[in-house]
Amino acid sequence: MKRFATVTVIGRDKTGVIARITNFLFHQGANIEALEEQVTRGQFSMTLQASWPEKKLNETAVRQGLAELARELEMEITLRFTEPHRTQRMAIMVTREPHCLEAILKAWKTRKLRRADPVVVVGNRPELEPLARSHGLPFVHIPWDDRNRAEQEALRVLDEHQTDFVVLARFMKILSPNFVWRYKNKIINIHPSLLPSFPGPQAYRQAYERGVKIVGVSAHFVTMHLDEGPIIAQSAFPVKPGMTLQQIIEEGRKHEARTLLRAIQLYLTKRLDVYWGIVKEV
Repeated sequence: MKRFATVTVIGRDKTGVIARITNFLFHQGANIEALEEQVTRGQFSMTLQASWPEKKLNETAVRQGLAELARELEMEITLRFTEPHRTQRMAIMVTREPHCLEAILKAWKTRKLRRADPVVVVGNRPELEPLARSHGLPFVHIPWDDRNRAEQEALRVLDEHQTDFVVLARFMKILSPNFVWRYKNKIINIHPSLLPSFPGPQAYRQAYERGVKIVGVSAHFVTMHLDEGPIIAQSAFPVKPGMTLQQIIEEGRKHEARTLLRAIQLYLTKRLDVYWGIVKEV
């Protein structure tokens, strides 16, 4: 049996960070399964996946050593142990539209959504608290007036609930690179257009005003670039003659809920890897 972990490193760019961390993990008996890093405006970010034969893992030594490296490098280093086949812990972030949250919770209650349990609902508005509470889930209201402060609080809540992945169920706020990198390819969003067309918050209106004949929705991984993340699933419907903007929105919401749920199920039942910005099942 193997133990798996994800190591996330964030801080000001400096020489030797990758070597220091991989060398430490090597001496702790780890095998590096995958590593991705980038530097944006002087900010270094790295996500590393490692594994150990269970008998060779000294979890205490690994945690203490990474904490010491974090102090020496003056960087944030987090360690999350994961088990690929265990039930995943899902956090859901919402604003005030209920349809996607309702679909997820209904699928969970009827056991159509397997291999994941919602553990917390985070909202930048309080309207959906009764819905979350009625399903026995904690609801945390975090006002988004100050994005930096709000994101720090949201990250604290996600960490407190040992979150494995995040679903944005019509969460109407933009997440910063600082937030997104901590859950790279583990944040799933639903957008009301067939991306890459019509990014931004008014996608249905843009489609309506352009007179498009097919309107759709896209579930995608969130990246540091708005509405440009790798696409997991899409759905579309024809615009019938005489359809109003409100009718398009109402039909779109049905597709949003179904497509987001399908993307979550794909994430849980398949191994989805991202190559050059494209999601592939492997």
